[in-house]
Amino acid sequence: RATDLLNVANSPTGVIDVKQITFAVLVLTVCCSLAVPAKADGSAEAAQTIRELADRYYAFRLRTQPEIAYFSGVELERHDGLSDNSPAGQAAIQQEEDALWQQLQPIDASTLEGSVDWITHGILRQSLQSARELRVCAYPAWAVNQMGGWQLDYAQLADLQPVGTRELRDQALARWSRMPAFIDQERENLSAGLAAGYSSPQSAVKRVIAQLDGLLALQAADSPFASPAKRDEDEGFSAAFVELVASGLNPAIKRYRDFLADTYLPQAREALSVTANPNGRACYDAALRSYTTLDRTGEQVFELGMNTVTANQAKVKQLGAEAYGLDDFAAIIQHIKDDPKDKFTTSAELLQFSKDAVSRAELAMPQWFGYVPTVKADVVPFPEYQEGTGVSARYEAGNETRPGVYRIPLFEPEKQSRGNAESTAFHEIWPGHHMQVAVAQEIEGLHPVGKISWYSGMGEGWGRYSEGLAVEMGLYTTPTGPISRLAWPARGMVVDPGIHLLGWTHEQAKAFMDQSGRFTESELDDMVDRIAVLPGQLTSYDSGGLEIIALRRLANEKLGDRFDIREFHDRVLENGSIPLTMLRTHIENWLGKLAGS
Repeated sequence: RATDLLNVANSPTGVIDVKQITFAVLVLTVCCSLAVPAKADGSAEAAQTIRELADRYYAFRLRTQPEIAYFSGVELERHDGLSDNSPAGQAAIQQEEDALWQQLQPIDASTLEGSVDWITHGILRQSLQSARELRVCAYPAWAVNQMGGWQLDYAQLADLQPVGTRELRDQALARWSRMPAFIDQERENLSAGLAAGYSSPQSAVKRVIAQLDGLLALQAADSPFASPAKRDEDEGFSAAFVELVASGLNPAIKRYRDFLADTYLPQAREALSVTANPNGRACYDAALRSYTTLDRTGEQVFELGMNTVTANQAKVKQLGAEAYGLDDFAAIIQHIKDDPKDKFTTSAELLQFSKDAVSRAELAMPQWFGYVPTVKADVVPFPEYQEGTGVSARYEAGNETRPGVYRIPLFEPEKQSRGNAESTAFHEIWPGHHMQVAVAQEIEGLHPVGKISWYSGMGEGWGRYSEGLAVEMGLYTTPTGPISRLAWPARGMVVDPGIHLLGWTHEQAKAFMDQSGRFTESELDDMVDRIAVLPGQLTSYDSGGLEIIALRRLANEKLGDRFDIREFHDRVLENGSIPLTMLRTHIENWLGKLAGS
């Protein structure tokens, strides 16, 4: 459910996307099964070229967008850099992307199969292709985003800013002294966007204004941007940094907030669909390919989604008959919605219930995976000022020194379903995203360019697959969990193109999603506005989940009695978050080798 990571050029916001950032670490490395030298059949020159291009791309990204380092486990020599969000800065990035793309074209990837360089090639190709195709969206021109805008992302970055020495303190002051100009440039970008006909939907703009109001209501010393001051013992530095927030950042935030309320909102589009912007259909097509890493049209995604929803409804009827003696889909969902035993009384109860689900899942992991990483995970609520503003559950990567974090909203616990709380916990931690991240962190082999790449089709697809896997693992303690997790999936494949391509209204979209019984009234509104600012993203969950299920079915058919679920899961995860087309090739190659043995 959380919003969807990093290659900033692929971010639908035009700036750093929180989910993309926190998941960028997913693609850290490739398993030893592929970590072999390039083949000695003439591919050595191609492999060398790939490595050189990857070196160049990696250095280029860290130079032009240094923020990505803090969310991907990359160590920087200095900590005073900031992305250049000016038109000139963006043009320079595009020029380098074009040059890298041209040099990548002559390389025949088939000569690299079976080597780690094949993965590196695929990452470069997908990242550069997506970045170039997404230019049609002109995202920086309408980067007002309640899911991953700068007001959320840079608040998180402030908490990761290194301090503790004089040099680090100087660098922190240098970086954040530039942030007011960054925010003012965002205003200029949005003004130019309005003049060219681009805008974010009014409903999303109102949400961002509410988030900014939450920030501005805090005292400077309590602002999330003041985190470096709170974490350093030098009183002079702490005072100077809080003053920077008070006299520099907060006034810039106020200027941006007033611009949105007074100038931008009245001119912003009422329509939810990205097709209301110039080149909107081309933008949707590019975003769909970027998120899913599959070559499907929005209409094809819609049809597959509808077929899957229909099949899932039949399964819900079967489960409903067993649990409640009901065989009507709507009646089953209404029974769940009306059942007070499926709801929480307090936020504390919701938090503890989710923690218990995570602990229960962790204990069962060795029975389903050949390798289980040791990095721990925790369940942590959102800051109070963000509650009720449209934020949704997300995973923040951990490492050997800090646990992974499932960031959970505790808003309106009396309306939250216990079954949904379970499936979301399994999606985000075990066996879901945390498993992905931790596995990738502990394997060696891939070029570090993988640290700054993320593909939602594979990443979110694994999360969706994990919700169903949790049923097989016997992790659900509620009857509603297995039912609800079937009632919702694939609806994202329907409602996303429904809004952006078929002209669905806010109410139509809510009504279709509400049939699943998964969301409260406020969450339904949140989902509609999320789809509006992240066109194509919600389709990636089930596009990827269905592909992993299809590959598991293929492996079962090919191997028969030799099929081992633990080995299959290890093979799926061992290369990190790669494009789904590459995942299929990898699994088919693995099956081919086993068939020949």
